[in-house]
Amino acid sequence: MLQVRYQNELVEAGCDEAGRGCYAGPVFAAAVVLPPTFYHPLLNDSKQVKEAEREELRIIIEREAIAWAVASVEVEEIDRINILKASFTAMHRAIAQLTTRPGLLLIDGNRFIKYPRIPHKTFVKGDARFASIAAASILAKTHRDAYMQQLHEAFPVYNWKQNKGYGTGEHRQAIEKHGLCIHHRRSFNIQPQQGGLFEK
Repeated sequence: MLQVRYQNELVEAGCDEAGRGCYAGPVFAAAVVLPPTFYHPLLNDSKQVKEAEREELRIIIEREAIAWAVASVEVEEIDRINILKASFTAMHRAIAQLTTRPGLLLIDGNRFIKYPRIPHKTFVKGDARFASIAAASILAKTHRDAYMQQLHEAFPVYNWKQNKGYGTGEHRQAIEKHGLCIHHRRSFNIQPQQGGLFEK
């Protein structure tokens, strides 16, 4: 069962990202402040939740959270600053949009660039430990999936409505056939013929 709180003195915001390992599209991040009594039996790391349940949870989280925000970093900026920094930048942008200022940030992962004047704690697989991080993972994932659905309409050959920009075999084959488009991450040295992805 997910922990609702890490501690009980400060207002906490959970933070997570989605799309860090994708070949194409922005990286998204979310920050969520949940009520101390929040509970939902479906809430978990977004990768462990079915798509229909993620969409259901998105509605519930956005309705019941004390505060939530989603932000993104586009491909051009990812290529300029690298994907790790872009992930942290997206988190910072989400935190900055929160209508309630947290006193502590719970970050999924083992590294983070400090947000000004708010302490943080990092947790490996934090989205499977804390409800606020799991909620952030749900919002980041669902908002990014919706965005990739929009991009699919303009670039259907890559089937982003299905693979969401990840490096599936189908996506690599489409790159090999049609080449890269403006939404592919050029800093990721994509080698479709070898079926691999090598980050510079």
